[in-house]
Amino acid sequence: MAEPILEIRNLKKSFGALKATDGVSLDLRPGEIHALIGPNGAGKSTLIHQIAGSLKPDSGEIRFAGRDVKPLDVAARARLGMGRTFQVSSLAPEFSALRNVMLAVQAREGSSFRFFRPVMRDASLTEPARAALARVGLSDRADVPAAELSHGERRQLEIAIALALGARAFLLDEPMAGMGPEGSQALTGFLDGLRREAPILLIEHDMDAVFALADRISVLVYGRIIATGTVDEIRNHPDVREAYLGEGA
Repeated sequence: MAEPILEIRNLKKSFGALKATDGVSLDLRPGEIHALIGPNGAGKSTLIHQIAGSLKPDSGEIRFAGRDVKPLDVAARARLGMGRTFQVSSLAPEFSALRNVMLAVQAREGSSFRFFRPVMRDASLTEPARAALARVGLSDRADVPAAELSHGERRQLEIAIALALGARAFLLDEPMAGMGPEGSQALTGFLDGLRREAPILLIEHDMDAVFALADRISVLVYGRIIATGTVDEIRNHPDVREAYLGEGA
């Protein structure tokens, strides 16, 4: 079995008396989609913040690509290849899709953030940016401002940015949020192919998407993982059915 790209061991985070993360252990393996599900307030976003580096855990281990990343900030973890998308888009809305990805190319190369006309003719920036857009199916939307993209296209653009930054794994925080059935179905198909680029830790409330995509599912309730398994194992797990899925699942 391939070594995990991401390993979380006995992670803990409390806010006063509230144990938001209570001894969580999980991993993400090459080529897989590992879904993290649970009711609102279960601690999913708090866990992702700790993995990404925007929140410091009280104790436990976070290893990425074989390295202890707990001392590293968000930017340093991104440089190692930890790609993250958010519930609320962090794109520059006035910039075109191409310019948004070019910013990521510049950041990866360590060059200054300069956007005057000659930069748009700099092949060292435009070619890798266009290649990232092509990989997510947005080549024909390169010149469209991010603000004018659909919700699903903005998610794809965020992923193109992560690819341009050299993502080796993705942390996707509710990518289906705010989407209708047609958009969710299209994004599900896209994410199914994305695992070939890099494995995905997926937080999602759309259970149809989770069951269609996940190789493994971990269920977080009140800060604790109560079960990890395949789709069938989670569907039929009595504690999961009682705590989250409901008897009609």
